[in-house]
Amino acid sequence: MKRTIRRIVILVSITALIGTSSSFYLSRDRDLEIIKSLDIFYTLIRELNMFYVDTIQPEKLIEKGINAMLASLDPYTEFIPESALENFRFQTTGEYGGIGALIRQNGEFTVIAEPYEGFPAFKNGIRAGDVLLEVDGKSVKNKEVSQISDMLKGTPGTTVHLLIRRGKDGKEVKKKLVREKINIPNVPYYGMLDAKTGYINLSSFTTYAGKEVRNAVTDLKEKGAEAIVLDLRGNPGGLLFEAVNVVNVFIPKGQEVVRTRGKLKQFDAVYTTNQEPVDTLIPLVVLTSRGSASASEIVAGTIQDLDRGVIVGQRTFGKGLVQTTRPLSYNTQLKVTTAKYYIPSGRCIQAVDYSHRNEDGSVGYIPDSLIHSFRTRHGRTVYDGGGIQPDVPVNPETFSRITVSLVTKNLVFDFATVYNSTHDTIPAPEKFSVSDADYQQFTRFLQGKDFDYQTESETKFQELEKAAKRDKYYDLAREEFEKLQQKISHDKNKDLQTFRNEISKFLAEEIVSRYYYQKGRIRASLPNDPVVQKAREVLKDKRLYQSVLDGSYGAPEKATSHEPSEELPDDL
Repeated sequence: MKRTIRRIVILVSITALIGTSSSFYLSRDRDLEIIKSLDIFYTLIRELNMFYVDTIQPEKLIEKGINAMLASLDPYTEFIPESALENFRFQTTGEYGGIGALIRQNGEFTVIAEPYEGFPAFKNGIRAGDVLLEVDGKSVKNKEVSQISDMLKGTPGTTVHLLIRRGKDGKEVKKKLVREKINIPNVPYYGMLDAKTGYINLSSFTTYAGKEVRNAVTDLKEKGAEAIVLDLRGNPGGLLFEAVNVVNVFIPKGQEVVRTRGKLKQFDAVYTTNQEPVDTLIPLVVLTSRGSASASEIVAGTIQDLDRGVIVGQRTFGKGLVQTTRPLSYNTQLKVTTAKYYIPSGRCIQAVDYSHRNEDGSVGYIPDSLIHSFRTRHGRTVYDGGGIQPDVPVNPETFSRITVSLVTKNLVFDFATVYNSTHDTIPAPEKFSVSDADYQQFTRFLQGKDFDYQTESETKFQELEKAAKRDKYYDLAREEFEKLQQKISHDKNKDLQTFRNEISKFLAEEIVSRYYYQKGRIRASLPNDPVVQKAREVLKDKRLYQSVLDGSYGAPEKATSHEPSEELPDDL
């Protein structure tokens, strides 16, 4: 029986190689090398299964081996088991069967972070802050978020029973929900920043992204918009053709947007706009950040290369690789990097060279010596090899250690839950602010809560102290070190007042989201957003806007390696 299995494995491998030989040529030596390696792998698993001291799970072990093998290539080539296909489809279509709620870990339990408007959780009165105790009668205490997410998802029309805990008194509530087809919009919000400036938040590139942006621009123009701000910050990308459709809103029909080049000719392609645009003249600013990647970079890069608009913000991620999905046996799939993409100027913005690794196996950024210059339509100099450099840079916001601690330890989130339970309504998102009384209530709420942190000064002090001990100077300056330590040790109460403004900003956005949901959170963030404010300045100053596009303002800088940042993660 074992010999039969082994022969089947080898036979399937040979068949696969013969089957692919019509597409591309593999030398006989390479064919034999692959067959030999697969034979070794089979015998290895067989021996482990027979002789390892504990019982192993061959399927899980093999999957780990596959994942480790693919991880040695690049982060985007991945094996998709049958159990993960639903999540993979959601990433490309924005659709799944479920209750329509965002969940997050909070201690040993998982809580509802946000119910999506119009879907089962929202319609059945599920609130942000509700603690999940059971799903279909099974306890979810100490389960991972991904496990609970899988339990909540399912075929539309099926039911799921939840037991939740709500409020200070810990009241337990049972809920019966009927799953629906959940369709997450690519544009969670668009609206007017002022009487003449429209704003569009584009958070993903799943199916219909181009259509949603097209509809948003059309609607904003009807409301009086004479300029558009397109926000791609934190957008990780998605479908390539949807990036083309988004560009098409502002670019004439028939314009090349991106071309792909792979090892195989079948992956070489040119993508052009194929619809009539909405407006090719309306002033346009595109906002980018380090979290803007892939399809976001195609949009921003094309707008920049064609001098169609101004890029404001930070340098983008630098992902210029294209993935294709290939079917495998037993309803599994392989997402494999098959090509690189090139935007209209001819540049590829890939920032990391995965084909040439350092001696320790790590990857590095493409060195300056391999970065080339290109020209935009109007002759401005732009560069490859490092993402999209903004035309008008704005440094990313940085936050104090106490703010980061309060957010990451869910204390801002938890306070918003308490606030929501005692306030029936609040003003509109743009008008709401945290009052003195609200902030005092927050500081009282924090009493007895764990939100320890270390300031940058304390971190540097510890480094200096260790260096002094290594260099044998510490004993000579012990008294000075002790005095300095006393002076720079942080005081939580003092820091709560020193950094009140930035803490209040996070409090306001979280509280607003309880009443106005995702749209409200975005609306609340815009008035004090420095990147949005810079975009408005650029659009209001017609000379500045035009000087960027004709090159007199100065070309985007040459990319250098990304530096570590003190930014809060995008999902906070």
